[in-house]
Amino acid sequence: MDNKVFDTIIIGSGPAGYTAAIYAARANMNPLMLTGMEPGGQLTTTTDVENFPGYPEGITGPEMMADLQKQAERFGTEIRYEYVTEVTLSSEKGGIHTLKTNIATYQTKSVIISTGASAKYLGLDDEKKYAGSGVSACATCDGFFYRGKDVAVVGGGDTAAEEATYLAKLCKKVYLLVRKEEMRASKAMQHRVEHTANLEVLYNHELLGLEGEGVVERAKIINNLTNEEKVLTVDGVFIAIGHTPNTSLFKDALTMDETGYLITEPKSTATNLPGVFAAGDVQDSVYRQAISAAGTGCMAALDAERYVAEFFEEN
Repeated sequence: MDNKVFDTIIIGSGPAGYTAAIYAARANMNPLMLTGMEPGGQLTTTTDVENFPGYPEGITGPEMMADLQKQAERFGTEIRYEYVTEVTLSSEKGGIHTLKTNIATYQTKSVIISTGASAKYLGLDDEKKYAGSGVSACATCDGFFYRGKDVAVVGGGDTAAEEATYLAKLCKKVYLLVRKEEMRASKAMQHRVEHTANLEVLYNHELLGLEGEGVVERAKIINNLTNEEKVLTVDGVFIAIGHTPNTSLFKDALTMDETGYLITEPKSTATNLPGVFAAGDVQDSVYRQAISAAGTGCMAALDAERYVAEFFEEN
């Protein structure tokens, strides 16, 4: 066990985690960041980022995360490429939290959880083959690149309906592939879908595979009632079947909603346990953007700083 008791330990290394690290380091909290198994988070799999302020010409996801890492390290953040395997979180104000990783065990006065959420995929090999080259799980992130083009969206819930109607504002044609004979989306969202002229819903259809030279050019689909197969000429496919928050480590300790997102107090990043804060997609099922994640990372660092000052520095 590392005998040092840290002021704060940040679990996860996406935009939320790095922003928290920058703010915590500038507040002389000497933060430790445990990167997890995917250093840089989801943005490391994103080819181009054009909607993050400060990059007028755009930037690749990996380059942006490298910039954030350099900035965090510049102010003194210690980064260790480890993943947390077990947590023991104190329920007492001023208590010490213990985190065990694949390498070591650490103690800390506060914890900032920024483990993110992982997009659900269908499990097709082509999803990996064309990742960043025509396959996306975020219309608001990548829809800009498909202006005036034809795309397909896979899913039948509110997320799929929202993604499809958003893309319809940018794209020439949008196909919505719904596996069942009806959508699971709310009536209001279904109404929006039905009244979007360039959006065609294909019920009882599933995605079989993708084709194209280096980038997606065609989508192979099947009618699961008739087994009839056909090919759609599309430039992109958006998988919109939901996200899974990376919160399994905390299921017995922290309050979550029915899908596993951490619940934080209003106008705060505080969880139900003192000294434990959550930032980014791990507590956000609505916006799921790099910039909103970074904002909550800032909030979490400020919340952690105030907590440590109140329950440790005055004692």
